Amino acid sequence: MEQATLCTVTGEPLADFTSVAFPCPLCGHSIGRSTRCRDQAVLYACPECGFIGP
Repeated sequence: MEQATLCTVTGEPLADFTSVAFPCPLCGHSIGRSTRCRDQAVLYACPECGFIGP
Protein backbone atom coordinates (compact mmCIF):
# COMPACT_ATOMS: atom_id res chain seq x y z
CA MET A 1 0.00 0.00 0.00
CA GLU A 2 1.21 3.48 -0.85
CA GLN A 3 1.61 6.01 1.97
CA ALA A 4 -0.58 9.13 1.82
CA THR A 5 1.15 12.31 0.65
CA LEU A 6 -1.87 14.61 1.03
CA CYS A 7 -4.09 15.48 3.98
CA THR A 8 -7.27 13.40 3.75
CA VAL A 9 -9.41 16.39 4.84
CA THR A 10 -7.86 19.43 3.13
CA GLY A 11 -5.87 17.88 0.30
CA GLU A 12 -2.77 19.89 1.24
CA PRO A 13 0.65 18.21 0.89
CA LEU A 14 2.10 16.52 3.97
CA ALA A 15 5.33 18.52 3.74
CA ASP A 16 5.60 19.55 7.41
CA PHE A 17 7.57 17.24 9.73
CA THR A 18 4.61 17.20 12.16
CA SER A 19 2.20 15.94 9.49
CA VAL A 20 1.51 12.21 9.63
CA ALA A 21 0.30 9.31 7.54
CA PHE A 22 -1.06 6.19 9.22
CA PRO A 23 -3.23 3.17 8.34
CA CYS A 24 -6.99 3.31 8.86
CA PRO A 25 -7.84 1.26 11.98
CA LEU A 26 -10.54 -0.66 10.08
CA CYS A 27 -9.26 -1.27 6.56
CA GLY A 28 -5.59 -0.24 6.57
CA HIS A 29 -5.93 2.45 3.86
CA SER A 30 -3.34 5.21 4.35
CA ILE A 31 -4.76 8.36 6.01
CA GLY A 32 -2.90 11.68 5.79
CA ARG A 33 -3.23 14.32 8.50
CA SER A 34 -1.80 17.82 8.16
CA THR A 35 -0.40 19.65 11.17
CA ARG A 36 -3.32 22.10 11.14
CA CYS A 37 -5.95 19.33 11.09
CA ARG A 38 -4.17 17.47 13.89
CA ASP A 39 -3.88 20.62 16.04
CA GLN A 40 -7.56 21.47 15.56
CA ALA A 41 -8.72 17.83 15.92
CA VAL A 42 -10.61 18.03 12.62
CA LEU A 43 -12.59 14.83 11.97
CA TYR A 44 -11.50 12.73 9.00
CA ALA A 45 -13.24 9.97 7.07
CA CYS A 46 -11.41 7.08 5.44
CA PRO A 47 -12.11 7.26 1.69
CA GLU A 48 -12.13 3.44 1.46
CA CYS A 49 -14.37 2.28 4.32
CA GLY A 50 -15.88 5.48 5.76
CA PHE A 51 -14.32 5.13 9.24
CA ILE A 52 -14.51 8.52 11.01
CA GLY A 53 -11.82 9.56 13.44
CA PRO A 54 -10.60 12.62 15.32
